[in-house]
Amino acid sequence: MQTEYDPRAIEDAAQAHWEQQQTFRAVEDPEREKFYCLSMFPYPSGRLHMGHVRNYTIGDVIARYQRMLGKNVLQPMGWDAFGLPAENAAIQKGIPPSQWTRSNIAYMKEQLKRLGFGYDWSRELATCDPDYYRWEQWLFTRLMQKGLAYRATATVNWDPVDQTVLANEQVIDGRGWRSGAPVEKREIEQWAVRITDYAQELLDAIDGLDGWPEQVRTMQRNWIGRSEGVYMEFGIEGSEETLGIYTTRPDTVMGVTYVAVAAEHPLARRAAAGNASLAAFIDDCRQGGISEAELETMEKKGHPLGLNARHPITGEAVPVFAANFVLMGYGTGAVMAVPAHDQRDWEFAERYGIPKRPVIVSADDSPCGIDTAAFVDKGVLVNSGPFDGLTSAQAFDAVADWLETHGKGRKRVNFRLRDWGVSRQRYWGCPIPVVRTADGDVRAETDLPVRLPEDVIVDGSGSPLKKMEAFAMLPGGETRETDTFDTFFESSWYYARYCSPDCDSAMLDKRARYWLPVDQYVGGIEHAVLHLLYARFFHKLMRDEGLVDCDEPFANLLTQGMVVAETWYREDADGRKQWFNPADVEVERDDKGKLISAVLRDDGQPVTFGGIEKMSKSKNNGVDPEALIARYGADTVRLYTMFTSPPDQSLEWNDEGVEGASRFLKRLWALAVGRAGEIADVDAAVRAEALDEAAAAARRELHMALKKALFDFQRHQFNTVVSACMTMVNVLYRLDTDAETGGGRAVLREGLSIVLRLLAPIAPHVTHHLWRELGFGDDILASAWPAVDEGALQQDTVDYVVQVNGKVRGKVQVPAEADKAAIEQAALANANVQRFIEGATVRKVIVVPNKLVNVVAK
Repeated sequence: MQTEYDPRAIEDAAQAHWEQQQTFRAVEDPEREKFYCLSMFPYPSGRLHMGHVRNYTIGDVIARYQRMLGKNVLQPMGWDAFGLPAENAAIQKGIPPSQWTRSNIAYMKEQLKRLGFGYDWSRELATCDPDYYRWEQWLFTRLMQKGLAYRATATVNWDPVDQTVLANEQVIDGRGWRSGAPVEKREIEQWAVRITDYAQELLDAIDGLDGWPEQVRTMQRNWIGRSEGVYMEFGIEGSEETLGIYTTRPDTVMGVTYVAVAAEHPLARRAAAGNASLAAFIDDCRQGGISEAELETMEKKGHPLGLNARHPITGEAVPVFAANFVLMGYGTGAVMAVPAHDQRDWEFAERYGIPKRPVIVSADDSPCGIDTAAFVDKGVLVNSGPFDGLTSAQAFDAVADWLETHGKGRKRVNFRLRDWGVSRQRYWGCPIPVVRTADGDVRAETDLPVRLPEDVIVDGSGSPLKKMEAFAMLPGGETRETDTFDTFFESSWYYARYCSPDCDSAMLDKRARYWLPVDQYVGGIEHAVLHLLYARFFHKLMRDEGLVDCDEPFANLLTQGMVVAETWYREDADGRKQWFNPADVEVERDDKGKLISAVLRDDGQPVTFGGIEKMSKSKNNGVDPEALIARYGADTVRLYTMFTSPPDQSLEWNDEGVEGASRFLKRLWALAVGRAGEIADVDAAVRAEALDEAAAAARRELHMALKKALFDFQRHQFNTVVSACMTMVNVLYRLDTDAETGGGRAVLREGLSIVLRLLAPIAPHVTHHLWRELGFGDDILASAWPAVDEGALQQDTVDYVVQVNGKVRGKVQVPAEADKAAIEQAALANANVQRFIEGATVRKVIVVPNKLVNVVAK
């Protein structure tokens, strides 16, 4: 065995072995327990970053661990390949998005292989491949037939630079997330899918997602947002029409002093026809996004329509305003305003001099004035006519019953969730398989896939599909839809296609029923709402088509923490910050870690600490995984990312920690190489009766560490697994193997085999190599997972640390079977303990079994 640890040679050899043996190729086997492990697939941006490395290492550790437990493991990988970033990059480079995307895929694939991830590459997919997206086109045509996909006018976020609709999450401070352009509200026709038809099922099923973090489940519940309220109709003066309104606070209905409608509401548009100032206000409302967060924080503005609504109970006339905080896409596009009991309504009324009528008081007579803010709590009704004296809860039913009796309203369940608008006015996406006929009707395409032309140069002036007659124009005066699908469409079902990647006759085949659901899904918390919600929805759509036979796609979910690092900058005269990579900054700290100075290595001039933040290009605090692999090897990078923090918590990058991980692997290597000869002819079975006291004690430590490591593997606490392995290596270094008898060499052999197997999922290359070189077998992944020998944990005596008033004053050894009284007696009899309790009264003796004794004396 070579003396020096050479990561590159070892890792190349291990990866060649896995590829030659097709170790990670998954084949369906009904006789074996399956385990489907999946990490969220990457967007092929060009290079892996440390967030990718951490995410995929976590998934790979879990997959390898389950494989060593004897399960039939599937771990695939693919590419979320469509999307606007590719268009923007292609515009800058003057090349087709397909060329940029596929070259990135090839490069990133090699990076993933270099890290030794155990993927079944035979199942690789890219969402931009027609063989993939033809099946989501097929499913969409099925949804059209069922009435679950439809075309409608909707108010959307419009990016005037990127010329596309943006999701609310892509609007940041009123600007497009990529272009930075002020976002506009526009009404356009787009395709939508009725996810709201599944809202209640999606909500109810969350309770059964026991393997998901509670935080994620709560976020899903809040996004779906089920509420119970009352729908009611206000009359419109001088008209037969009514204005529908939904509220969750019908107990406040007698406090309505105005009604607000969206700027796009038909009432507002009609009123603006002869009102220039109202028309100008409506035009101003087009600026800005449509997210609830933005509406919550924006300055509340409005304009009277010059007409009144009629209160459904009192018949009182209340003015109607167009308001910038009401949207057509939410509810009915109109709200009843109760300024005394809603803070938003209060602020609006304060601005425009509208009365505030209190109709709720506190049930406990505590102050509830409305001079400086709205009283928003529930309580007892006043100034409410027939409802006076009722509690808010009682009034909910009473008001609803009154409205229903008089034909003016009824109880209703509402959801915050809105139908999913899937149209995007961009090129690099899956074509929507719809044709508009010469007479204006629409029909689904039947010849699938509708292929996206790939050899296209994008110039940024809208989608080139609109200008391509060969694509857009069809015989007989028909035209093809030139919008493409939201990329969430592709990422909502990719996990299922991995199960049937080569099926050319259906979206999925029977293999999907074997592998699904995914047993362990790994990905960032940033996908906790939309991606996971859409994937759950898609799964139910596929279930209803008979393609899958389970209700949910992901049985267990692990949301890994971010990789964060220090940031450093200088500020120029104009206040602009220039960010420097931490590797280029020389830092001096005192013995307590407090920053003394920080200078740029290049010029020796000071830089300012900008805090600990997520690694990003914008803050220039990223670490290049490729450089780390070249310097230390993939196993060191993997070990460091697993050891530094638990998977679900943030990992704060530390270069010294990487060095530490490298030193540990070198130490393991030196142990194995240096003592390989001592175990060459040693019997694999350890006979307890043949062990001397030192060997038995060492074996006890090994199995105690193993017991903890096995428990930590089950709960994915890989940082403490690595700690246990480090403990074992320390024990093995101390082990005396000089004597032929005494059993030290047998314990060494057993200990090395345990450490290598525990580390195999985390540092797979070096453990693969050492396993073979030490003669344990040909493939460590095929070996039995280590098991604790409970007999090894038995001991005749137990060492106790003895404290007096919380400070260590001695140690005692007592028989393992000693009772509490005997342990106390031994502790109090210790000579040094006697010194510290002399002249004092022993008030209490606390015994922590197998650990310590604390004597409380005064």
